[in-house]
Amino acid sequence: MPNRPAPNLLSWASEIDDQTIAQAARAARLPFVSGHVALMPDAHVGIGATVGSVIPTEGAIIPAAVGVDIGCGMVATETTLTADDLPATLDALMPLVERRIPAGVGKGHEDPSVDRALAALGRPHTSLTSKQEEKVARQFGTLGSGNHFVEVCLDERDRVWTVLHSGSRGIGNQLATMHITGAKKLMKRQAVGLEDPDLAYFVQNTPEFDAYIEDMLWSQHYAMASRARMDKVLVDALFRVVGHGRRVRTINCHHNFTQLETHHGKRLWITRKGAIKADSGDEGVIPGSMGAQSYIVRGRGNPDSYHSCAHGAGRRMSRTKAKRELSARSLREAMRGRTWNADRAAALVDEHPDAYKPIDQVMADQKDLVTVQHTLRQVFNYKG
Repeated sequence: MPNRPAPNLLSWASEIDDQTIAQAARAARLPFVSGHVALMPDAHVGIGATVGSVIPTEGAIIPAAVGVDIGCGMVATETTLTADDLPATLDALMPLVERRIPAGVGKGHEDPSVDRALAALGRPHTSLTSKQEEKVARQFGTLGSGNHFVEVCLDERDRVWTVLHSGSRGIGNQLATMHITGAKKLMKRQAVGLEDPDLAYFVQNTPEFDAYIEDMLWSQHYAMASRARMDKVLVDALFRVVGHGRRVRTINCHHNFTQLETHHGKRLWITRKGAIKADSGDEGVIPGSMGAQSYIVRGRGNPDSYHSCAHGAGRRMSRTKAKRELSARSLREAMRGRTWNADRAAALVDEHPDAYKPIDQVMADQKDLVTVQHTLRQVFNYKG
């Protein structure tokens, strides 16, 4: 059940530090926040706004609360395959995934077929340079870096699932950064005092607000379509390795986004930074860390969380601290029995399971927000 760690805050997190509470409280004190800020069980310090927070605003939006990876989210596909259909190892899948879903900072691919998918998205409000246009095409259907990943999992029935985490890549970052910088400059020109400059905002019915909304929505569509493309490539590669298989259903959901919704009788912009929409019946994907379980859930439509829930395990260590205190050796031990990028263990220490909150505790904290449909365990992991 939630508690109130500060005025205008409602928290579902059983593990949360004072810095996270203080950061969320700063956002909650903004004059256009309508109601309380909801902190999910995976809440931790972010830039400006807290990761794992849901912020209801009326007449204004904070670009940094959506963040720089606009539309980042999860896609999961249930297949007809079972554990008995899988080969002894999925080593043969790794080179196929590496070739078809490029991963890493700035990585892209040359695939002319993306043009049709991109044409359906239209164009953002901001005019793109030729270099940006090229990036939009090259990075569409690519994974990115950091905590983005591809997995093959088994649920409690031994049914095979694929799971993938990615966002709007370089173009989403560039558009978000441009608007965040613009909001800060606007606040300075208007002499608006803020407790944190990263909480700079745009007021509704202004050119700056409208431009941000158009670019943000385009980036969300780009991210979702990019995940859908990678999902198709991933599932096709899995079926090629196994020799057969069919898709049963696919769940594709954002966890860095904002949209207009009605709550408590008001039309509000609900910004979910590291949170997914969990209205009654909504299906969602909540991943654990490397080596941990992930969950397929159905929302319970809790009004106190603005129909939201956690987006994952949530960091308990910064990347710098994880690299300093954790080891490649212990990461290899945590990932024993799985096919993964073991040759890159030293570079992946910042994604060590111990750098994250226990996903089982996160799920226990939000029993009133979601119902678990399936619990997934990894057999294959490919990191960005």
